[in-house]
Amino acid sequence: MKLDILAFGAHPDDIELSCAGTLAKEIANGKKVGIIDLTRGELGSRGSAEIRDKEAAKAAEILGVTVRENLRFRDGFFINDEIHQLEIIKKIRQYQPEIVLCNAVDDRHIDHGKGSKLVSDACFLSGLIRIETHLHEKQQSHWRPKQVYHYIQWKDLQPDIVVDISGYMKIKEAAVLAYGSQFYQDDSNDLPKTPISNLNFLESVTYRAKDLGRLIGVDHAEGFNVERYPAVDSLFDLK
Repeated sequence: MKLDILAFGAHPDDIELSCAGTLAKEIANGKKVGIIDLTRGELGSRGSAEIRDKEAAKAAEILGVTVRENLRFRDGFFINDEIHQLEIIKKIRQYQPEIVLCNAVDDRHIDHGKGSKLVSDACFLSGLIRIETHLHEKQQSHWRPKQVYHYIQWKDLQPDIVVDISGYMKIKEAAVLAYGSQFYQDDSNDLPKTPISNLNFLESVTYRAKDLGRLIGVDHAEGFNVERYPAVDSLFDLK
């Protein structure tokens, strides 16, 4: 199964919070999109790995992604080494995405920066012929995505490109709210408090999208950092 976009997140909900609008828009345009979570978020103060598995499946259904998998790396303790790189390379070669989305290059949670570099390195290595991987005992062909984009998370990083997601904000919000164990609810006052469990954080998902939209003259937008200069055929290609 070939995908157009493969989005990686260190934890279930990273993708929904950061680039779900972009994914929903591309799916509506007929693109095949997959999500791979690196960990189950088992170190989270609220909920459990099992609950987050169910929430991730619900969010995937809301977004309409073709496939969602979890590599079950150790939350908080996975590293950027050969073992982890090879697991990601296998997925890149299996799904052969044109575009890979991954975690923010710099962020509050240590897994985000680690996940960002791990996936980026694996995308490069996946294109090397001499690295052999196998799926179901069959040798995989090498594959390198055309583009790797890093979505923006907790920190307000300066985006290199901004995607208009006007008309897809409700889907993004519904996908985020699928993670009922993690985010603010009126009846969740007795649960442990975390940096993402307050109402201000939940509202920030919308007002960040509104603010980026304001800057490019649309209703809502999501920002990304790139690994190489974006290229256009003409100045008139820019909105």
